[in-house]
Amino acid sequence: MTVVKILYGVQGTGNGHITRARIMARELSAAGADVDWVFSGRAPEAYFDMDCFGDYRCFQGLTLVTLKGRVFMGKTLIQSNLRQLWRDVKNLDVSGYDLIINDFEPITAWAAKRAGRPVIGLSHQNAFQYRIPKRGNNPAVSLFMRYFAPTDLPIGCHWHHFGQPILPPLIEPSHYPNDNQPGDYLVYLPFGDLNDTLALLTPLTGADFYIYHQDARHEDRGHLHLRPFSREGFQQDLHRCEGVICSAGFELPSEAIQLGKKLLVQPVRKQMEQQSNALALKQLGYAEVSQNLDEAFIAAWLSQPLPAPVRYPNTAQALVQWLLKKDASQLAMGDLGALRDQLWQETRTGDYPALA
Repeated sequence: MTVVKILYGVQGTGNGHITRARIMARELSAAGADVDWVFSGRAPEAYFDMDCFGDYRCFQGLTLVTLKGRVFMGKTLIQSNLRQLWRDVKNLDVSGYDLIINDFEPITAWAAKRAGRPVIGLSHQNAFQYRIPKRGNNPAVSLFMRYFAPTDLPIGCHWHHFGQPILPPLIEPSHYPNDNQPGDYLVYLPFGDLNDTLALLTPLTGADFYIYHQDARHEDRGHLHLRPFSREGFQQDLHRCEGVICSAGFELPSEAIQLGKKLLVQPVRKQMEQQSNALALKQLGYAEVSQNLDEAFIAAWLSQPLPAPVRYPNTAQALVQWLLKKDASQLAMGDLGALRDQLWQETRTGDYPALA
């Protein structure tokens, strides 16, 4: 059997892209593919739980600058080393690969474009190339979403298809039981200041909050439980808790929705993707949304009942099987329609009817 060789680029800013990459790594390995992984957007020492990617490569790439939950594009450009970015694009060898897959990672995407090689994009960001709920969108943002990491075949994932060629989320299988322990809540607000989060939650003594943050050390302060980043610890707390307070990213809300957790999101200000995610979550009835979290809002949310879980299919497995059937020159968006229809028909929500 011929082994398919793949170059897979992954955006390292935030943990959602890496989570999706872990899911794809498992399915690609099971399918016998040989994958070279490239990550950018984070310092090499800041990555964790990366064993499944083997001898991966890291580049500086581009990292969005945030402060107290707000994105600063000016500071992002000032702090970015664009000259190094261009050198990395020119020096990255993309020859010898049967497929090039990209999850919003600029170096592999532009290196492939420069070499005239087709790129398959797999990311939540690709969903924004279609007619979905959007907030804060404008021509400049649309150009950024399309050309930050350009692809020839953009495959987007979302919590609903919205009548577009969009697939369900990729959910990582777990061996932890889903307990929904009353009074336990997971908190993940990585773009905010840890001290602000602690001050916000300190008066809410009727619940236990497990707070994951890059500035946290393992420490228990009464009902506040500070935790450094740990994939296993995070998954244990996610499965044990009855609710999640987080920013309006994509992967963590997807996991919470599938597990049937209460969900409260605070989107990053001035960030179109997060603002649009929050809008979609509210429209679909999957989460409560607050632009500025306060004690009263959280207290009211804590008293809400648990929602029904949404059962998503194994999107990653079906997608890998679809991708490996053809070479890159034969893949086309029109071919994705049957796969999309199949996966959404397999999705169950509420009392588990198919999500049409």
